[in-house]
Amino acid sequence: MTPTAMSMFFTSLAIGTILTLSSFHWLVAWIGLEINTMAIIPMMTKTPHPRAIEAATKYFLTQASASALMLFSCLINALQTGEWGMNTPPSMMTNPLSLALTMKLGLAPLHFWLPEVLQGISLPTGLILSTWQKIPPMILLFQISAHISLTLMVILSLTSILIGGWGGIGQTQIRKIMAFSSIGHLGWIILILKFNPQLSIFSFALYIIMTTAMFLSLITLSSTKMSQISTSWTKNPALTTTAMLILLSLAGLPPLTGFLPKLLITLELVKQNMVIFATLTMLASLLALFFYLRLTYIITLTLSPNTHGSLTLWRANTKPYVMYSIISTMALTLLPLAPT
Repeated sequence: MTPTAMSMFFTSLAIGTILTLSSFHWLVAWIGLEINTMAIIPMMTKTPHPRAIEAATKYFLTQASASALMLFSCLINALQTGEWGMNTPPSMMTNPLSLALTMKLGLAPLHFWLPEVLQGISLPTGLILSTWQKIPPMILLFQISAHISLTLMVILSLTSILIGGWGGIGQTQIRKIMAFSSIGHLGWIILILKFNPQLSIFSFALYIIMTTAMFLSLITLSSTKMSQISTSWTKNPALTTTAMLILLSLAGLPPLTGFLPKLLITLELVKQNMVIFATLTMLASLLALFFYLRLTYIITLTLSPNTHGSLTLWRANTKPYVMYSIISTMALTLLPLAPT
């Protein structure tokens, strides 16, 4: 793909995101989401492989279905209230609209497209899909958080946390593991959306930082499978150690950054007298903790028999590490900045 085409697609992504984030009109927000969808599909098919074509087709069909449901809900809402604004009183179409946005995010039980799509595309495009593409639907959910059904959000969040942990246990493909990790983290985020939207946005920002750091590690190591990342220790020990720490941060272990959103969300649930739900979410997150620790064990405590003995790279690596260093530092050391 030529640099001109790539810059045009990135510009379209930026325009679609800004259009959705700055709009108070449902039709304009829908147009922004469609621009985002149409901009990332050519980036998915940058590598003309059957898996990439299949992933782009699945992504297009899923996003088109969610967009159709969203537009239908907005039309019925406009017929009932006579307004297209996002601050209109809640109506019977609030729940279908919420489901359409959660389908775009990839929350369970509408998550089936996300692992397959992420597995079929390249790591840089997977980074965009796991972070940038989730910003517009999450902001729209944030704007209608006052009208969302609490029961629906709790069911979706608990299901997402459970499936996010359960689905990643038997995986050997790192991109699928990151997909189920995304499902689980988004479940934590929307669980608190009704009570404390600001905390949800804060947790979402930390999720983007940690996921970006992990994808940048995988891109630098050129690893898409466990067997590949297990042989990276002798090639780049420092980078492999950082990747291991980022995995533990995604798992939510103290004193790393990933512990912060789980701690604050659990405290907020206890404050709202939802001790049972807080207990269920912590127990369900133990499943995700298992496959994070499994992946950490494979990276650090196992060495493949075909690894070379040299501690130097067999070729020069000219990739810039400045952005990776900044993102990795944020993904590991933000816990001391938390309010007490």
